[in-house]
Amino acid sequence: MLQAIADTQDPHTLRRLANHASSLAAARNDGKKHLLLAASGSVAAIKLPEIARRLGRFAGQLSVRIVLTAHATRFLAGQSAEQPGLDALRALPAVDAVYRDADEWTAPGWTRGADILHIELRRWADVLVVAPLSANMLAKLAQGLCDDLLSCVVRAWDTRGEIDGRRKRIVVAPAMNSAMWNRELSPLFCDVSLSA
Repeated sequence: MLQAIADTQDPHTLRRLANHASSLAAARNDGKKHLLLAASGSVAAIKLPEIARRLGRFAGQLSVRIVLTAHATRFLAGQSAEQPGLDALRALPAVDAVYRDADEWTAPGWTRGADILHIELRRWADVLVVAPLSANMLAKLAQGLCDDLLSCVVRAWDTRGEIDGRRKRIVVAPAMNSAMWNRELSPLFCDVSLSA
C-alpha cells in the first residue's frame, strides 16, 4: 500500500504513466461530463473518497479524474476504511484515473511536441473541484505559485474561455482550522511593536 504513494516507480508504472496525457486527449469526446476532483494536504482529504463514492451513481454520465498533492496522499494511504489507498480510489465507479505530482513529468522527461499532463487535464475537464483546499494551497494559488500538479492545473485553467473556447469554473472548499482561516496577512506584521 505504501508503494502507492512512493516517489519511486517501477518500469511498468513508468510506461503506463507515459500515456496519461495522451489518454486524456482521447477521452475528451466520450459523451460524459468531466469532473476534475482534487485534494490538497488538509486532514479533510479523508472525505475525498466519500465524495468520489457518491459521484459513482452518475458513472454513466460522469467521468471523474482525481488529482492529489503529495500532502493529500499522506491522508489516503490505507490507514482505515475511511482512508483507503489510491488503488481503492481508482476502483470506484466513475473514477477513471488518479494523478499525483510524479505523473506530471515521467521518465525520461518531456520532449518537444509531447502532451503535458496539467494542460491536458485542463482541456479535458468541464469543472475543477478542489476539496479540500488547504491553507498552504490557498496561499500558493493566491501568489500564483505552481510547483506541483494541482497548482499547475489551476494556473493553466481557462476561466474566461480565451484559450479553449469555453469558460470553466473552479469550485473550492477551503478546509483548515479556524485560526488559520481567520489569520490575515496584515496582522502578521501588526503583531510586532515598533518603539521610537
